[in-house]
Amino acid sequence: MKIEHYILLVLLAAMIIFVVRGVRYRRSSKKLEAEKIAIVSEEERMFHFLHDLGNAIEKDSTQTRVNRMIVDGVVNVVSAAGGALYVTNDTRQTLIPKYITDNCPQLVGVPLEILKRAQKDQRVLSSHILMANQASDEGILGHCLTVGSAIMVDDVKTHESFRDAFITFDANVSAMLAPLRHAGKDLGVLAVAKPHESGKFSEHDFSVFRSVAEQSSFALGNALIHIEANEKRSLENELRTAREVQRILLPQTNPQINGYRIAGTNLPARIISGDYYDFIDLGDDRWGIVIADVSGKGVAAGLLMAMCRSVLRSVAQGQTSPTHVLSLVNRQLFPDIREDMFISMAYLILDGSNGHAIMARAGHDPAFWYHHATGEVTMLKSPGLAVGIDSGDVFERVTKDMELTIEPGDCILLHTDGVKEALNKQEDEYGITRMKDSFLQSPNMGAEAVLSNIQRSLKEFTGEAAQMDDITLVAIEKR
Repeated sequence: MKIEHYILLVLLAAMIIFVVRGVRYRRSSKKLEAEKIAIVSEEERMFHFLHDLGNAIEKDSTQTRVNRMIVDGVVNVVSAAGGALYVTNDTRQTLIPKYITDNCPQLVGVPLEILKRAQKDQRVLSSHILMANQASDEGILGHCLTVGSAIMVDDVKTHESFRDAFITFDANVSAMLAPLRHAGKDLGVLAVAKPHESGKFSEHDFSVFRSVAEQSSFALGNALIHIEANEKRSLENELRTAREVQRILLPQTNPQINGYRIAGTNLPARIISGDYYDFIDLGDDRWGIVIADVSGKGVAAGLLMAMCRSVLRSVAQGQTSPTHVLSLVNRQLFPDIREDMFISMAYLILDGSNGHAIMARAGHDPAFWYHHATGEVTMLKSPGLAVGIDSGDVFERVTKDMELTIEPGDCILLHTDGVKEALNKQEDEYGITRMKDSFLQSPNMGAEAVLSNIQRSLKEFTGEAAQMDDITLVAIEKR
């Protein structure tokens, strides 16, 4: 072979190698570029998912919206066919479906009886998958929650959790699942899936899914805290509104009764009070004066208090016997009072023209009566049964009227048990004796002074200790 031919062959071979390498390089470059584009696209989807989720939490979104954004976002990031979010109930024994995408492949087993019914109506199967709760230790969802870490399952139907003869799973599905935990608590399970014909998830998909699931746990936990805080604020606002309504139900001013000075006050232990007092103009210079204490505190006691006030005002007009009035109140309220609740009451009808008064107690604490002539205090202990304990017959047999003649300078103090049962930091009780001593210091100074002096004495005794019960006082001073 001539040297020229040899050189030509070498040059031709070199050219072919160069061309082949160029083609391979271009192919490799295109592949790298495609992979780069895929990674950038995935990062963008991840960024948008986290950004939208953060905005949803900051804008006080509902829990439903946050759940939807988590599932839809994760499905989009890992290119799944669909996904689902199950949350645990209060006891952590049950997983409840909160959001399942329309195209989510089946993730739960189906009882045989559901399959039989679904042969006649396919909606039965769809409804079961969308609505059926799952035991937190059963199925593939329960398995994920039990192991406490993310799992990837290439073929769901072969998973060990579906070996129960009464549960079937026939779909060809791949899935990735992750437990959602925040602040040491199980919140639920996040799952994505796709049918085999769409391909199986890769290790890279699983790595991305785990990262997104961790962020979802944090977001879901913070969303729950955020939503609970908003609900608490809303409830507190509603309770304050209820307190303002309840405040309107109490007397806005003290009554102007010929020959008397009368003052009352109500100090709730919580936002809503179960105590109340009232002054009812009965006409002809006669007044009804009532003080009451509903067992318990809070909203339930406040509602019952409002009912009691309304009923008493509706039956008081035209009546001359306090016992009869309380009997009518008892008969009307008894059917609607829970077995664990009752109302102690004292009702006094005062005649401003002559100093005559009639009083009845429905299981209420005895009132104090200061006698100006002797400087002594006696207790008004007329017999009576609390409202709501008996339907009527026993109540009316036990409860009796007590007639009084109030002399000038005398003072009667009605009170609820929140006064005598008030505790200091050492858990000592204020008690009847301290209350009586405080009362004796001020009856000659007027009804308002009596209330102020007792409240001051009570505050000095309790100090910084929390008020445990509602406190209500009414002072009736004869001029």
